[in-house]
Amino acid sequence: RCLPNYCEHGGDCSQSWNSFYCNCANTGYKGATCHYPMYEQSCEAYKHRGNTSGFYYIDSDGSGPLGPFLVYCNMTDSTWTIIQHNNTNLTRVKSANRENPHTMFFKYSASLDQLQATINHAEHCEQKLAYHCKKSRLLDKPGGMPLSWWIGKTNETQTYWGGSLPAVQKCACGLEGNCIDSQHYCNCDADRDEWTNDTGFLSYKEHLPVTGIVITDTDRPNSEAAYKLGPLLCRGDRTFWNSASFNTKTSYLHFPTFHGELSADVSFFFKTTASSGVLLENLGIQDFIRIELYSPSEVMFSFDVGNGPSEVIVQTPTSLNDNQWHYVKAERNIKEASLQVDQLPQKSHGAPPDGRIHLQLNSQLFVGGTASRQKGFLGCIRSLQLNGMALDLEERAKITPGVEPGCSGHCSSYGNLCHNGGKCREKYSGFTCDCTFSAYAGPFCKKEISAYFGTGTSVTYNFQEYYTLAKNSSSHASSFYADMTLNREEITFAFRTTRTPSLLLYVSSFYKEYLSVILTRNGDLQIRYKLDNHQNPDVFSINIKSMADGQLHHVKINREDEMLFVEVNQNERIKFILSSGTEFNAIKSLTLGKILENSDVDEETMKANSQGFIGCLSSVQFNHIAPLKAALHHSSSAPVIVKGRFTESNCGTLTGDDSTSSETTHSFADHSGPIDEGEPLANAIRSDSAIIGGVIAVVIFILLCITAIAIRIYKKRSIYSKNEAKGSENEDSAESALKSELSMQNTGNENQKEYFF
Repeated sequence: RCLPNYCEHGGDCSQSWNSFYCNCANTGYKGATCHYPMYEQSCEAYKHRGNTSGFYYIDSDGSGPLGPFLVYCNMTDSTWTIIQHNNTNLTRVKSANRENPHTMFFKYSASLDQLQATINHAEHCEQKLAYHCKKSRLLDKPGGMPLSWWIGKTNETQTYWGGSLPAVQKCACGLEGNCIDSQHYCNCDADRDEWTNDTGFLSYKEHLPVTGIVITDTDRPNSEAAYKLGPLLCRGDRTFWNSASFNTKTSYLHFPTFHGELSADVSFFFKTTASSGVLLENLGIQDFIRIELYSPSEVMFSFDVGNGPSEVIVQTPTSLNDNQWHYVKAERNIKEASLQVDQLPQKSHGAPPDGRIHLQLNSQLFVGGTASRQKGFLGCIRSLQLNGMALDLEERAKITPGVEPGCSGHCSSYGNLCHNGGKCREKYSGFTCDCTFSAYAGPFCKKEISAYFGTGTSVTYNFQEYYTLAKNSSSHASSFYADMTLNREEITFAFRTTRTPSLLLYVSSFYKEYLSVILTRNGDLQIRYKLDNHQNPDVFSINIKSMADGQLHHVKINREDEMLFVEVNQNERIKFILSSGTEFNAIKSLTLGKILENSDVDEETMKANSQGFIGCLSSVQFNHIAPLKAALHHSSSAPVIVKGRFTESNCGTLTGDDSTSSETTHSFADHSGPIDEGEPLANAIRSDSAIIGGVIAVVIFILLCITAIAIRIYKKRSIYSKNEAKGSENEDSAESALKSELSMQNTGNENQKEYFF
């Protein structure tokens, strides 16, 4: 039964009398034949599942032959995939010539085939190459024989350098016309007896990644070079958003067939308002495969492999014609046929024993309709993958009547990824979260904006300037503070401190009305509203426990007219009633920390203001204003005044662990639900064959080893510390020495500025 072995991707085959079984442990794949990948194909796919920056395994060709590998995903407004190599340090070179060149080959954390697949999927890739030189040329003369060069992925010699274009034998300064010697196209070709450099990004995808560098001109007196190659950086995934819009029921796209495939898998996203329609079909003389929206809440995968038609149907608890993106994955192999919709459990049927091993299909693959032009699909399909290969829907749609490239309306499906008041904005390829009116930042408006306040620090946001600016620029923005009178406030912030009394927040008006939020001497949170300058302020205290305990506390304050609601640390909201008025008139400014101007406030607020606030404030929001964010990120344009010691910090994270949580390794939490979620590759699929005796043996072995290991670690600890320090010094010595030389050089030549980080 295991000859031939139908288990894919290195899965282990075992058999009974009637069948075979595949053990997919440690392969990175799953399913009856280890065909379907456990990991996403790109960082872009992880981002749009709501994941933050961190290390992830990606499988760049899906169910194809290439395995998964580890990358760092930098989730900013754009998604960057970062792939490291074995030498990212500055490397100094001396005594190299044509007979004895300096040659360095770079090895990456992925194979060249894996890198190629990632580069092909990306919208843009680049790699920074810095070449520092002192009497070390790149070319002996313009257009002449190269003296140094780099090698791309196809082992071809490349003689253009960072920031330049292929086949021109220039550096960035040569293209821009600002080389230090106008007779040359690279700074280094001036051949001067002082340090200069040619640095820039290589971005021609067909030549990336850089696999080697050769240097031959450092054997003359006082001649030296140094180079540094950054990691491979790739942005986006053009296949993830590749889409087509089907506007008539008689239109479709067609692609090559599944013909002769042992296994067949299809995955895609669709959205529609129609109640039915064929999403995909492939026909043969007898065999066929079809995926269709059978009803508003049913997807059907039907097929025939020579033993009669079969069906796999998934019923969904909600309608699928809601104009939101829905995920479909179907697979047929010699063991079973399976269908999955969104995150619902996968449904599968075992294959009958008399079916064909290979599919016998001789027509094209029809997408969005059928060859008979019946039961066509109205809506959008995107990210269509066929056996791990992305099909270009947009290019085919450009030449197909009734079908248009691209789809809009991504925010209807992904808008819930924008948090804390962030607004989803449509892009041609996907969406972005606009955090303008949020106290948070980051790709999903989830990154806390926090700052440490020292003694006497004051941050004041002036509403009058904001109102004047907003009124002149946007009628929408000006509506926030029309007439500068408020009937309601929504305030959120977090803080840590050990000092009492403390002033957390103060809002003033031109009519001597105010709002102050303070910590009393015993650590109680107190809110003081004075909305009538002829009355004493309303005072509301929350006496849960002392909040000056150095822990992070979250506060929400909502007022609507005389109704005041306060929530602390997500506990039950407390309701209060104001008696001093319902209108906050002519608001003037908001202050965090210490009030520096003369203010007519009550005695308790003055006591709290005596030392202001010392500690951490985080994610401060007052209606649609984020004063802390404005002070830290937009201080030059926002109407904000900062006095005293004020530094951005990560003090707003709940614990020390949270601040580094994004640096962990995430596995593919697949669409099928709880199976193997959250495990790294080594534990991706755990074998069910472990026996109790083996477990007991392992436990005993570990207990015996712990003592020996502990003793050995103790003995080696001091030696290791010394060696580690020595290793660190050696690693940085080349760069430190060059920094020192540049520092001395720059002392005598102020026009030459070089910085190394």
